[in-house]
Amino acid sequence: MPPQKPPPPEKMQFQLNLRQRGISDQSVLKAMGDVPRERFVSSLDRHEAYRDTALGIACGQTISQPFVVAYMTEQLQLKPAMRVLEIGTGSGYQAAILSRLCREVLTLERFRTLADRAQLELSDLGYDNVEVILGDGYDVPANLGSFDRIIVTAAMEEVPHTLLQRLEEDGILIAPVGPHDGSQVLMRFKRSGDSFARQELLAVRFVPALRGVAREL
Repeated sequence: MPPQKPPPPEKMQFQLNLRQRGISDQSVLKAMGDVPRERFVSSLDRHEAYRDTALGIACGQTISQPFVVAYMTEQLQLKPAMRVLEIGTGSGYQAAILSRLCREVLTLERFRTLADRAQLELSDLGYDNVEVILGDGYDVPANLGSFDRIIVTAAMEEVPHTLLQRLEEDGILIAPVGPHDGSQVLMRFKRSGDSFARQELLAVRFVPALRGVAREL
């Protein structure tokens, strides 16, 4: 068996940057190393894929910077048997990372173009425990049931109680909360009975989470 090639320098620096910024969960670091981020950015930005920066994608949306993806994932405290809901599929990159760490990922996207592209990319990479659904993140279909973890990847001015109610007992929801025209705070909610403990984590800036399914194809 021929020796494995070492990872390219930009990918080694990518992993080092995550560690230096405080990401310590080895399973998260492995997922970040295994998922090919260049597959989820535009062809014009592939040379920037492993820089710690957000990049533009179709429909005026973005793929979050790697540190934020890793940090949000780490804060979810995922276990292999868990079922996870993502609000805001975007490129599909966050869903790809989640898919390496849990049993099932359902991800909702309001733009059909993004939903279709993400599903094709995820399927092509063999991440078959992810289902991309065209839908409204403020109105999650009842038939999807409840979730061990929920991650919101677009800014909500406040997290709807109806979304929090979709958490299982001891479930965790992570979301950027704040005004759409400024910075937000990454918030962590943990369910205990009918109560939800809140914790402020990090200042962030995300594109807004909008209601409804977009008219654009």
